[in-house]
Amino acid sequence: MGVPISMSINHTLSFPSFSSSQSSCIHSSIASFSTNLHCWYSNLLLINLPRQKIQLLKWHCSTLSIINNSTTSMSVSTNPSEIMLFSIFQEIGFNEKETEALLRSNAPLRFIPIKSIRERIHSLQSVGVSGLALSRLIVKRSEVLTAVEIGLLLEFLDSENDLCLRGKVEVKQIERLLSVAEPIFLSGFERKVRMLIDQGIPREKLVHVLNNTNLIKALCLKPVEEIERMFAYVNRFGGADLILRRPALLAYDLDTQMIPRIGFLYELSGRDESSTSTVLRKLPFVLAYSVDHLKDHVDFLKSFAGLTEEEIFRVVLVYPNLFSASRVRKLHPRIDFLKQCGLSSNDIWKFLIKAPLFLSLSFEENLGHKLVFLFKVGYENKTKELAMAVGAVTRTSCKNLQEVIGVYLHYGLTCDDILEMSKKHPQVLQYNHESLDEKMDYLIHEMNREVGEVLAFPAFLGYKLDGRIKHRYEAKKGILGEGMSLNKLLSVSVARFSVKSKKKKLET
Repeated sequence: MGVPISMSINHTLSFPSFSSSQSSCIHSSIASFSTNLHCWYSNLLLINLPRQKIQLLKWHCSTLSIINNSTTSMSVSTNPSEIMLFSIFQEIGFNEKETEALLRSNAPLRFIPIKSIRERIHSLQSVGVSGLALSRLIVKRSEVLTAVEIGLLLEFLDSENDLCLRGKVEVKQIERLLSVAEPIFLSGFERKVRMLIDQGIPREKLVHVLNNTNLIKALCLKPVEEIERMFAYVNRFGGADLILRRPALLAYDLDTQMIPRIGFLYELSGRDESSTSTVLRKLPFVLAYSVDHLKDHVDFLKSFAGLTEEEIFRVVLVYPNLFSASRVRKLHPRIDFLKQCGLSSNDIWKFLIKAPLFLSLSFEENLGHKLVFLFKVGYENKTKELAMAVGAVTRTSCKNLQEVIGVYLHYGLTCDDILEMSKKHPQVLQYNHESLDEKMDYLIHEMNREVGEVLAFPAFLGYKLDGRIKHRYEAKKGILGEGMSLNKLLSVSVARFSVKSKKKKLET
């Protein structure tokens, strides 16, 4: 049986009716029914019906089709707005199923004006968020298409205002900002950025700061008052200059990170703000270490090396990277080596002031190779002389040390000579080998001296060839002859040398 439907025409159409037993399975019935819609509609075209009647019946068929597709999770939209939405998302890489999933999980998108969505997508692309990154962002955080705060942020980053940020803030920073921060925390972003300039960050360095800090922690999650408090505190220890050297500090929490860590160094310095500022300026990364880490290093040097807090800070002032060296793998074995060489606590302190790099250099890749060269020259293990020589060679590479020893041997010095000379003046092991070769050549061929004279006065090798050796030798050789003492020629101060030279000229 069918149910006749009269349409005020000469033809009567019958559609299948549902029995009572089928009522409980209405969804499956609709699915079966809708599969024949296209066929029935085609048959209508064979009947001479008025166009408006066919359109009306077509609308009913479409409605049933939508009901069926909703049931089977397959939709065919006839809404012009949704069709345009599908088109927009297709342009940025979404397929039909992905667009459907997006609209199901973010229903408000259906009610946003198409023009607004298109403009927002264009704004995102203008700041560099495009392609796959844009698709991922929209899937993760669909609010980027609707939130007012994000619109204001994009407008600020892409505008040609007095800050000149357009195209300069790294895309990865913008993507992280949009994908992680809740839109509400983006409110006031421009004001906070401008505050950085008010606090002393130069305009030309602003982009450097924004690209090298965690913008969410540094600006989004911090109220204006908190940013002002931070600058008020760090202004005592370098202020904007400290932030410029390490922009990541902006993201630190003032009360739990900045104040305790700077405070520890301040107390260690004897409450000397200037010295504390010097340490922070040399190594702002030191503030990445917790107070426990800093205290652990200080306690070790006090207990194992026997240094006082004042001495430890003097070393830190010279070499803040002391805190970067592992206490177990670096500090302990190196301090132990110095103690085995017979150095007292005071000797260790003086050694670290002159050769702090010793604490950080790798034994396997650096110090071990240098010790082999020193042993070959004639240094004995566990002696103070060996420790002093090690301190000197920390400031040169393994290759240069090998070349330096080669230069001495080339000009006729023996290993015993090198040992004797370096014990008097350990620096002779660290000079640049090319410069050393030029000085030895000038000494022998231009000054007509014996190579052995450097044994009596090894400091000769530390003076600049053009700036001091040649100048003084040329000025004096006509007066004192070629047999003048190297020590007297070079060790006299510039002022005394000038006075003596003028006096000699007047006498002649």
